Amino acid sequence: MYIYSENIYTPKGFQDGYLKIENGIIEGIYSEVDSDAEVLDYSQNIILPGFIDIHLHGWATGSFTHGGDVESLRNMSKDLVKSGVTSYLATTGTDSLDFIKFQLSEAKKAMDSWEPSLGAEIIGIHLEGPFINKEYKGMQKEEHVLNPSIDILKSFMEIAGKDNIRLLTMAPELPGSEEFIKFANKENIQISVGHTAAEFEDIERLKDLGLGGFTHTYSGMRGFHHRRLGVVGAAMYFEDMYCEFAKQTGQTVKPEAFAIMYRLKGPDKIILTTDCVGLAHVSHEFYHYIRKQTFIPDGDYVKIINDDGTEELIDKKDYEKVKDLELSYIDSVKNVVKTVKASISDVVKMTAENPAKYIGLYDRKGSIEEGKDGDIIVVDDDWNLVDVFVKGVKQDIN
Repeated sequence: MYIYSENIYTPKGFQDGYLKIENGIIEGIYSEVDSDAEVLDYSQNIILPGFIDIHLHGWATGSFTHGGDVESLRNMSKDLVKSGVTSYLATTGTDSLDFIKFQLSEAKKAMDSWEPSLGAEIIGIHLEGPFINKEYKGMQKEEHVLNPSIDILKSFMEIAGKDNIRLLTMAPELPGSEEFIKFANKENIQISVGHTAAEFEDIERLKDLGLGGFTHTYSGMRGFHHRRLGVVGAAMYFEDMYCEFAKQTGQTVKPEAFAIMYRLKGPDKIILTTDCVGLAHVSHEFYHYIRKQTFIPDGDYVKIINDDGTEELIDKKDYEKVKDLELSYIDSVKNVVKTVKASISDVVKMTAENPAKYIGLYDRKGSIEEGKDGDIIVVDDDWNLVDVFVKGVKQDIN
C-alpha cells in the first residue's frame, strides 16, 4: 500500500512522495510508483507519525482504571484512534495490590491478543503508583499508598510479562527509593517523578540513578519558591529531564504556566499526554474537585450532577455522548498549538518522538522512517483528523 502526499513529515523534514507500508512496516518514500499500485491520495493533507499517549487510564467507552479488564482496553483502543492516538501505555493508579495485579494480568492478555484491526496498540504499562506520597496524592487513593518495594515491583513484572512495564511514577523522597530506582533502571523501566513532596536536592541527588522526567508537571508535586525550589524548580532547572503535561484544558494547568515551561524546556523535552480516566465508567460515586462535578454510576448510564444543581444522564456506551466528558488528544494538541504557536515539527516531537524515546521504543515508533511501524495520521491545515492508520491498517474514525 502507498500513501501519497506533498507533505509527509520525516526526521529530515517534509517530503513529497509515496509512503510505502508493507506488512505493517514502513518501507520508504518513493517519487514514483507503478501505474497499477494501490495508492491512497491525500494530496495536500499532512502525514504525521501517530500520537503516543504514555499516561492514559481510560478513554470514551473504556476505562482501565474503573474496569481494568480486556474489554475496557479494547474499547479504549477502538476509540483512541478517533483522537489520533495510535499507541499508548495502559496506566494503573494507586489501588489495592490485588486490583493492580488483576489489571496487569488483563493488560498482558490484551497485548498478547491485539491486532491492528482492533485500534490503537497497547505498547506497555505505566504504573502510576502505588509508591507515591500521601501529601500530594491528588485523586489517588491514600489508603493504598506504599513505600517503594522491589519485591512488589518484581511481582508486578512477573504478572505483566517481561519488558511490558515501561514507565513508573513514584515519589523519590520515600524510604527505600534509591535502591528501588537503581533496580527499575536496570530493568529498563523509566522512572517519572510524580505525586511527590520531594525537594530540589532529592531530585539532584537521585536523578542520574534513573529519574527521567516528571508526571503531569506542576500537578501533584511540591511547587516552586525562590528559596525552596521543590520539584517544579527541578523540572525547570535540569535540562536533560522531560516534562510530561496532561491534557491542556486550562483547568489543571493554566496555558500561561504551560507556556513558561515550554519556553524553558523547548519542544525537545516536553511530552504531551491526556491522563484521561474514562469518567463515564466510575464504579462508585466520585466527586471531581477540579471540574466541580459528581459522577454516579447507574447501570449502563452515568449520572452527572454539577455543583450548580443541574444533572445529566449519559449512556456510557455511546461514544458521541461520552467523548466530550474529557478532552481528546487531538483537541489538546490544538490548544497547545494556540498557546505556544507550536510548529508541526514541535508537535511531532511532543506527541510522537519524545514519548517513544522516553519509554525506549524509538526504534519502532515515533517517526516516519524505514523499518518503523506504519502508525500514521493524516491531518488538514487546522489539525482536524482526516484518517488514521495503525501498522498500515486504516481505522474507523467516524
